[in-house]
Formats: sequence, structure tokens, C-alpha cells
Amino acid sequence: MPESKKRRRKKTDMPMTSILLTVLKVLMILIFASWVCLWLLKPTELWTKSWHKAEDSARNTFFGYNGLDFSVYSFPIIAVAIIGFIYMHLRAREPTRRQKRFPITTLSNPVIVHSPLGIISTWELLIAALFVLFLLWTIYVHISKDFKKLTPPKSLKLEVWQIKFMRVGIRFGLLAEACLALLLFPILRGMALFRLFGLQFEASVRYHVWFGTAMIFFATLHGSSSLFIWGVKHRLQDEMWLWQKTGRIYLAGEIALATGLVIWITSLPQIRRKRFELFYNTHHLYAVFLVFFLFHAGDRHFYMVFSGVFLFALDKLLRIIQSRPETCIISARIFPCKAVELILSKHPRLKYTPTSIIFLKIPSISKFQWHPFSIISSSCVDDDTISIIIRCEGQWTSTLYNTIHAALDSGADQGKCLQVAIEGPYGPASTNFLRYDSLLLVAGGIGITPFLSILQEIASSPKSKRSKFLTQIQLIYVVKKSQDISLLNPISSVILNQKAEQGNSIKLKLFVTQEERSSTTLREFLSELSQVQTVNFKRNYSTHAVFGFESLVWMASAAGFSSIIFLILLGCLSRAFLHHERKASEKNPSWVTDLLLICSFFIAVSCTTLALAFMRWRRMKKENFQVSQNQHKSTEAISIEAGDTLEEHEIHFGKRPNLQDILAQFPTQSGGSNIGVLVCGPESMKESVASFCKKNSQGPKIEAKRSKPYFSFHSLNFSL
Repeated sequence: MPESKKRRRKKTDMPMTSILLTVLKVLMILIFASWVCLWLLKPTELWTKSWHKAEDSARNTFFGYNGLDFSVYSFPIIAVAIIGFIYMHLRAREPTRRQKRFPITTLSNPVIVHSPLGIISTWELLIAALFVLFLLWTIYVHISKDFKKLTPPKSLKLEVWQIKFMRVGIRFGLLAEACLALLLFPILRGMALFRLFGLQFEASVRYHVWFGTAMIFFATLHGSSSLFIWGVKHRLQDEMWLWQKTGRIYLAGEIALATGLVIWITSLPQIRRKRFELFYNTHHLYAVFLVFFLFHAGDRHFYMVFSGVFLFALDKLLRIIQSRPETCIISARIFPCKAVELILSKHPRLKYTPTSIIFLKIPSISKFQWHPFSIISSSCVDDDTISIIIRCEGQWTSTLYNTIHAALDSGADQGKCLQVAIEGPYGPASTNFLRYDSLLLVAGGIGITPFLSILQEIASSPKSKRSKFLTQIQLIYVVKKSQDISLLNPISSVILNQKAEQGNSIKLKLFVTQEERSSTTLREFLSELSQVQTVNFKRNYSTHAVFGFESLVWMASAAGFSSIIFLILLGCLSRAFLHHERKASEKNPSWVTDLLLICSFFIAVSCTTLALAFMRWRRMKKENFQVSQNQHKSTEAISIEAGDTLEEHEIHFGKRPNLQDILAQFPTQSGGSNIGVLVCGPESMKESVASFCKKNSQGPKIEAKRSKPYFSFHSLNFSL
């Protein structure tokens, strides 16, 4: 009787959850659409007149015009974030369903393959085109109004062409402001909004690069135009050092522009890859840039970009809390291809989806460097541990490899305690790869790491759930040397111990490009796969396991609580320190208002962070789950009792795979029509697969009884 009640309750709860998810999704779309419409209306004369009247009416309220600006310009996106966190929390409880092929799903496939910006999908191109149209609309409306009433500055006696040139340059600042409004959203981690769209964190980082480059371009045009006109009128020295009491503070804008240029130049790939410390340190100048942008543009313009700054600051402080206290490495495994697997202790309640990443810092190597790595384990398989594989090539990774190798060579039972700080895991909100009929995984070198977690997740799923969706999985793995195949060690049992009744659902095709060898079977490589040396490390009993981020509901609460505290503080400080403006001569200095905004923002975010830190400390103390000595990763020998299933796998030497032919044959071999194609490897490999998906994924044919195979392309990155 109790079991039947539980089943009936689940059946009634599921429709309610689905209805609630639909309501939340519609609400997010409406709020975001209203925010976009606000940006479109803002340049118009109608909005300007209406907004001035609304601000004048709001001056007599407790919050003043600040409350109105914050509520209209900033809070909509914060509200979308709050609703989005609740949406993702509820959606994670929803059962996995087969992915439907609506026409809009074709937008995720590549439309431009070979370009300086990388592989671009249809929806990315569409959104980029709409954003460019918005920028053109903004500057056109503003310039049209400016040219109708040309009023040059009183201090500068300008000709008509000089006035027009300066006006156009000033309006470029509004385009930089629009880019800045979106700049910080792609790099949010814990409070990330990109998960709402099913994006990986690594993929969203490139949008940050695009927005940052566009912002610096427009800001440079904005600043250089004014400098040029000042130079023409021989007023450069007089104007550029001005710190006005009200209006645009020129000196603040010049400092912001110079800081932004330094950040952009040091983030170029040529510098970032060779001088990471320089890139990392100069990127923290964003605080200087934002403060002086506020002083230059004023609080009214700053509210347009405030939502991104607000969520980023809260996210940053929460990440600092999460990385404290530090954990320690339980053990490490050294592969023949100069790669290491780190096994860390995690809390049993910490769950994450495949292809998730963590950010790792080892203070004994560098106190500042954080590096992202793909998680290779599955939280469904390993309750107490979390694992990553690191290819040791650069300076930081080579130092780690030498440290672990020295502990192995010492001959001691356990190496010295090696403490690490962890941020994450960060990953997609759901396991979308289970929604396809078949999966085709294409990996090159260290690009195998995201797929290790996927295969372990699939292997751990119940047979009924797996057969309900996936019919076949094919893994194409391309390496330079045969020793690189040892990276498959974590999933060797998954590949080798498949039963005949399962239909050998996972098939492996190996390609060793830089070695020639006679015909070989996978059985001959089992000895190489098992040649992995393990190093155990001492653990500090005061060190906690990886606890992970707080729940999404806590994130929503933190964003809402901070917003309320900020608004109340800003109203109180404004009433306490600013006098009522009755005459033009009694206007408050704009930088004083800006300082009050900074103080309110800092106090609100700090209070929220301290509250969450205290609650996290109490939760960790209550559960009291620490690293124990008996936690270890199983390193048992690989079983070779795989029977005839080994013959289903292929190994090729001295040649590269013809990905076009493999992709074309896969639908016939698998029998699936909805195929997920996941690629992680060199750009040339991604472009080859993307080209095929572009040509062969035109969507289902409605008039046909059976639709043609549809390839859904997904690119995964293993480096930022």
C-alpha cells in the first residue's frame, strides 16, 4: 500500500513539475524580451521624454531615481538569473526524455566551418546578426538626433565637420556600453546563465572574448575621436586632465580606456599561452576598469551594465568561499604518455553531470594559477572520489608531474601530503547525450577526457534506461603514439567487459598516426593499458573533501537577497549624504553619487557572502565529512575475459581516419536516425566533422515515412 501511494504521488508530481517549468520558462522569456525592448527603445526621443518624467516623479520617493534605474535597467536580468536557478533545480529532477527534432534544433549545427572565429552555428550567426543590427540601430538613432541640433561645447570653437566627427565618436561609447553589458555573463561559473542554453563553460568563454574585443574597439574609437578634436584645437592638455564636478569625467574615461587596452593586449593568445602569469595578473585590473567607467559614464549609464557586474562579483566571492578549505590528493596514477590522473576525495552528496570541469590550484606550485580540467569519473559510479587526467606539457603541469614522479621514486608507502584548492564542478544542467538514438564520439589525444565520464555514466545507467534511448555508441580515438592509448585505462573495463546480450553497444576505433605496425588486436594492448604506476599520498585529517557549490536554490536566494540589501543601502546612504537638489548650483558632484553606489554594492555583496560562508561552515561542520585514510580509487588489474567482443574493435596504424566515410557509414551500422556527434580534439578534426554535419543535417523530411539521419554536432574544448 505505501508503494502504490508513492507511485501515485510521483505521477501527480510530474505533471505539476512540468507545468511549473513551462511557467518559469515563459516568465524568463517575457522578462528578457522586455529588457531587450528597453534597449531598443532607449535611443528614441519618446523614451527619453517619458524617462525624464518618470525620474522626476521618482525623486520624491525613498529610493529616488536610483531605485527606478536599478529596477528597470538592472533587476530584470537578475530576476532572470533567480528564476533560471530555480528552473534548473527543478529540471534536474525531470526524467530524461528523447530529444525531439523541432526545426529550431537545426540551428545548433554549424553553418560556417572555416573562419578566424572558429566553427559558428546557425543560431550563433543569427544572434550575431541581430546584435549588429541593434548596434546599427542605436548609433543611427542617436546620430540622427545629434545632427538635427548641433550644439558644440562652449569651451571649444568647432566647425561643422568637427562637431559631427566628435558626436559620432561619442556615440561609439554607447556601443561599447552595450558590449560591456553582456561581457561578464559568459564567464560566470557557479551562477552561470549559459547552462540555461545547454552551453559548456569552455564554449561560452569565446563569447566573452568576442564581446571584449568589440568593446575595446568601440571604446578606442570613442576615446580617440575626442582626443583628435582636442588636438586639432590645441586643447589636448587642458581637456584630458579634467575631473569635472558633474557630467562625463574625461580623466576617468582615459584611465578606463588605458586599463581596458592593457587587459585586452595581455589576453591575446600569443601572450596568454606563453606568459600566463602576466595575463592572469593584468586581468584583475577589471576592477579598476569598472570603477573608472562608472566615474566616466555616471551612475545612470552604469545601471545598464550593473546586472553583469553584480552577478560576477557575487559569483567570484562565492567561488573563493568554495575553494576554502583546501582538500588533498588521495593518490595519483602516472601513465606512460606523461600524463597523470589525480584522485581527490569528494562528498558523497556531490553530484555532477558528465563533461563537467573543475578548476584546480596547487599552492605548492603556484598560489595564483587556476587551471580547468575535465572530470573523467562519474558521480553515479564513484561516490567518494572525483578524478581528472592532466597531460603534462607546460611549465605548471610539468612541475606537477615531476612532484608526483619524485614521490614515486622515493620508494615510500605514501608521498608527502599534496594540498589542492578546487572550484566546481561546472557542467551542463542535464545529460543531453542520453536523448539521442546513437552517439558518435570523436576524440584526439587528451581530448578523450570529456568522453571518459560520458562512457562511465552510460555504463552505470540501468539497462532499461540505456536501451530506451541509445542503441549504439562508437568511439573514434586518434593518437600519435601507441602509448597514448593508455589514457583509455579508466574505461577499459567498460569497453572490454561488455556482454553479448547487450549487443556490444560501445565500439572502439583506434588510429595511431605516427607508428607503423603489423595487424594487431586490442588484446595485445591490454598489457600497455595496465602499465600504470600509482602513488598514494598522506592525507591531513583536518582537510575536507570536495564539497562542491551550494545548491541552485541557494544561488537564487543569494542573488535576490543581495539585490534587496543593495537597494535599501543605496536609498539610506543617498538620503544621508546627498542634499536635495533644488537649484542647478546645488547639484551633487557625480563622483560622490558614484561612490555611494560602490559602497552600497560592496556592502550588499559582502553581507550576502558572509551569510553564505557562515551557513556553509555550519553545514560542513554538521555533516563533518573529511578525507579518510581508507578512501582510495580501485586500481585492480584489467580483466581479459572479454570473449569475442574484442574482435568488434578496430586498431589502425600509420594513417588518419577518414571521418567523412566513418560518419556516412555510422547510420547504417547503428540503425539510428537521431545521432549525436561529439568532438573534442584539434581544430582540423572539429572542422572535418563539422563540415560533414553541415552537409548532411538538413532536418527531417515531413513527406517521407522515415526521416533521413540527422547529425547533431557538439564541440567540446579541453583548453580555454
